[in-house]
Amino acid sequence: MKFTRRPVFALMLAALLATPAFAQWKPTKPITLIVPWAPGGSTDQVTRVTAAELEKHLGQKIIILNQPGASGSVGTKNALEAAKDGYTWTAGGAKDLGNYKVLGMIDTSIKDWNLYLNVAHVAVIGVNADTPYKTMPDLLKAMKEKPGSVSVATAGVNSSGHAAIEALARAAGITYKHVTYDGGAPAAVAAGSGETQVTTQLAAEQTDMIRAKKIRPLAVVSDKPLEMEGVGTVPPLSQFIPGFKDPINYFGIFVPKSVPAEVTQTLDKIWATEMVKNAALRTYAQSRGAMFAPMHGAEAQTAVFPAIQAYAWTQHAAGKAKVSPDTVGIPKP
Repeated sequence: MKFTRRPVFALMLAALLATPAFAQWKPTKPITLIVPWAPGGSTDQVTRVTAAELEKHLGQKIIILNQPGASGSVGTKNALEAAKDGYTWTAGGAKDLGNYKVLGMIDTSIKDWNLYLNVAHVAVIGVNADTPYKTMPDLLKAMKEKPGSVSVATAGVNSSGHAAIEALARAAGITYKHVTYDGGAPAAVAAGSGETQVTTQLAAEQTDMIRAKKIRPLAVVSDKPLEMEGVGTVPPLSQFIPGFKDPINYFGIFVPKSVPAEVTQTLDKIWATEMVKNAALRTYAQSRGAMFAPMHGAEAQTAVFPAIQAYAWTQHAAGKAKVSPDTVGIPKP
């Protein structure tokens, strides 16, 4: 999969550099970056890479604090309620952040946050290597013949894996047995060990199990194939379900908009001048089946909205939304 940037970031950079009020933020103590998922998952992986690169520009330590629970809402809520001094951030998938209010988890919306995106992740439908499902048609046939019996591991409601299996269920007209874990990495391990038959977590979380031949990738939840280093090409789900599409889910670091302006101005500048060309982040993306996609500001808000919108209305259609999306600024697609 390839990602093409729009030229708007160049205009934003020019405006930023021309702003006389810009004040460089120099943090005087370590920054706490809450990862609201278990260690080893996609959010944890890319956040640690990004934090290490940010430390070089901020001259201060960034402490990663894993606080999994309630599909990412526990750690995210703690970041939202922390002191508004710019020293507490969170991370994750923008789709998750944008749907907490719809699912009745946290009273917040995507507009409450400054988004500093790093990569885009895609979900893969992977099966335990010992299952009889050799192809995507094999799995779809089993799920249709035995409704609700095929076990699927995800990181819980509002996780990327759950969004993926819900998109598949709606497109294919199937049901499944949902088994939840505290993060994408534990869910992938569950499928790889045979605790569940399937996982629909992100490629980055399944890569090691796939390379070890513990998980067999059947399809990427997209309309485009995925090239995985050491694995080859994973076909798109649209090859088996014509017309299938699923918006890209972007990941990043999220900072409440209530922090001092100098904090976000400094991060804006780092993203516009440094992260857009960061070699470590690009290498991570290439090695884990992700897309290198640094963005911030209005460009980031525009990029993340389609996935937020699609998932919100999928959950509404399934009767799982606590709040109608259109009442919280998410119109029906």
